[in-house]
This record gives sequence, structure tokens and C-alpha cells, in this order.
Amino acid sequence: MKELLRANDPTVIAFAEALLQGEEIDCFVFDMHMNVLEGNIGIFPKRLLVREQDYESALDVLVANDLDPSTGSAG
Repeated sequence: MKELLRANDPTVIAFAEALLQGEEIDCFVFDMHMNVLEGNIGIFPKRLLVREQDYESALDVLVANDLDPSTGSAG
């Protein structure tokens, strides 16, 4: 597995996950339940991981939909 995206905003992670699922690219969200430890204040980013062989395709999908994997933001 290779990290594709890291973001504090859960909507960005959900959007990216939906885009990848639409392209039939398997992905997994790490650190989804860290909010239990942090008290729901959003200081720990969630990470979206894909298989190494899907990384380039997944990156293309995010960039084509105006998601910036380097910053974890849309637009």
C-alpha cells in the first residue's frame, strides 16, 4: 500500500474515496477513528492508501478532479 492523500478535512477524503471507487480503484482510509483519541478537534490527518500498482492511475484521477494530493485540498 502507498499513501496517496493525507488530509484533515474528512470531506476531501470521502470525495477522493468516492472518485477512486468510481474508477474501480481499491483504496483504504487509515486513521479514520483517530478522532476518538483527539476529541474530535481534527488535528490528526486521515490517510488514503492505494495498492502500489494503482498509485499512478489513482493520482491521475485525483488531479483530473482538482484534488491536490500534495496539500490534501480541493481546487
